[in-house]
Amino acid sequence: MLNNSLAMALIRFGVFGIAMIMLCGVAMAQSGCTTALVSLSPCLGYVSGNSSTPSASCCSQLANVVQSQPQCLCVFTGDGSGAPPGLNINQTLALALPGACNIQTPPVSRCTEGANGPSSATPSNSPSG
Repeated sequence: MLNNSLAMALIRFGVFGIAMIMLCGVAMAQSGCTTALVSLSPCLGYVSGNSSTPSASCCSQLANVVQSQPQCLCVFTGDGSGAPPGLNINQTLALALPGACNIQTPPVSRCTEGANGPSSATPSNSPSG
């Protein structure tokens, strides 16, 4: 049983590593977002539908990105084409993540205001959830 658990852990780690490499590739399209998006790796379980609630680590990292680089979150809005191929990100769950973490974000509509998305880290007065 221990060997089976270890094998599953190694497989998950490998899938996670591949997902992070793909996420970094997409992040390069968003100037300066690589580090911010990689920091959201604890959220992959939730936004891919493998976890019913985001972890405390995910919510903490999301709060950091919202505060420092909210424009980097725009990669997960729109028609879902911003997500790396092969990385199963449920757009509905990705957009629900701030609400699940009780974090206010700038409105999604700000992502279309310019090529780099929202330019301010100031949260909106209304939840985006």
